Amino acid sequence: MPKIRVQWPDGRICGICFTEATHAYGTCPTCDDEDRMLPGRDDSDRAICRNCAGITTKLECVVCGREAERFRRGACARCVVRADLAALVRPGTDLRLRRLVETLSGVDRPESIYTYMRGARAHALLTAIGTRELPLTQDAFDRLEPGPAVEHLRALLAHNRMLPERGVDERVHRFERWIAARLSTLPDDGTRDRIERFATWHHLKRVRTRSLERDVNIETVTHAAKQEITEAGKFLTWVRSAHGIGSAQLRQTHVDDYLSGGTSTRKHVRNFLRWLNRDENRRSKADRLDAPFREAQSEPLLKQSERVALIRNCLEWEQVALSTRIAGLILLLWAQPLNKIVMLRREHTAFGVDGMALTLGQHPTAVPHAVADLFWLHLEAPGKPHTVNAGTSWLFPGTQVGRHLHPGTLSQRLRVLGIDAQRARNATLRDLAQEVDARTLIDLLGYSKPVVARYAARVSATTVRFYRRRRNGRTTRAVTVLLALTRGSLPQPREVGDDP
Repeated sequence: MPKIRVQWPDGRICGICFTEATHAYGTCPTCDDEDRMLPGRDDSDRAICRNCAGITTKLECVVCGREAERFRRGACARCVVRADLAALVRPGTDLRLRRLVETLSGVDRPESIYTYMRGARAHALLTAIGTRELPLTQDAFDRLEPGPAVEHLRALLAHNRMLPERGVDERVHRFERWIAARLSTLPDDGTRDRIERFATWHHLKRVRTRSLERDVNIETVTHAAKQEITEAGKFLTWVRSAHGIGSAQLRQTHVDDYLSGGTSTRKHVRNFLRWLNRDENRRSKADRLDAPFREAQSEPLLKQSERVALIRNCLEWEQVALSTRIAGLILLLWAQPLNKIVMLRREHTAFGVDGMALTLGQHPTAVPHAVADLFWLHLEAPGKPHTVNAGTSWLFPGTQVGRHLHPGTLSQRLRVLGIDAQRARNATLRDLAQEVDARTLIDLLGYSKPVVARYAARVSATTVRFYRRRRNGRTTRAVTVLLALTRGSLPQPREVGDDP
């Protein structure tokens, strides 16, 4: 049983309920006082102020005088955080450090900053800034041991212009450092030089270009690049060990031997081999190197009944964060991959006379009224409202200021709803390919022709044609019917193999 903290006219209040009540602010419906703490309840269960509720507990900060839960020695959490930060970073006359104190102490939920400051790594970094051992420069942060605390503080300082801009995207710079670290592990027998050229001329150039594009998830791009660079290094190391040759003496028989003796991840050398063909001017067909695409060994799918149940979870499980439920609906209704979901911004939503629309591809797609209300609530507070990443344009903001949620983090959160992202996306795209023509899926969902053609072929489509005419209404009907199934208003379709 929760520990009782206070006795109010409403009854005995536990610690959790006390904290929740003292963080509710607004206009009291009884006395019309504005900007009041509303910890009490009237007979109609409306939140009311302390005066109207008859609450005599001391709930004024002894420092700023504002109504708030007393956090330490009569001071509210905001004043405690401000004082502790000032003691750590010693701002003095440094305007950047003064702004750091005000930024961290000014969040909606300063208790989260208090917890952050108590972490050993964060406390050490803030202390180093205060003693001036850690200057506010990019080079100084580069010399630190990498870690979440370092990157979080660096992002906060850079976003608020307390740290000089580097001139390139921070994620691109991290990729450059990764390349340097990876090269240091390779033997200096020609392997390192070849991989350095491949990583720099092929991948780094591409990553820099893609980082300038607004709607590109650069983490996904760098992840794929790292995998190809790693596999290329393994391949050249194996060739040198097994055959005593370098890349110039490579023949297709060596490639086939390598691919036949390991896991399917070895096929990630395909782009490296094609780059070698260009770099070494392998023009004759006999000398050219190649490897097949890596294809999934299986395609996990959900049954229609399982997908319906997961949509119902997203609609009804109010104990799960609304942002997670909205992301789940976008996945289960429109088959969007997680790396695209986290890249959505407020500008991708629009309101008109016909209701809400969501832009996922070249053209907006209608959001059914059944879920439009949930989308609207999410737009009012798109996650992370109590941290330094508030006020962002991302629909799914991450923990680092100015950044969106990481796809891996979203995948973990969706599992709370029982959603396996890969199975859910495959099943949704399969079902949409059965109901909607290919051209519509390309225009409205942003998928490429080969992907849509592959799924259309798998559901035994009679023809795979790319129509010029959009069918937004048909897509909306398919989604609306599925939503109706979750509410039991239509008979659910019987799965192949289900018992009659």
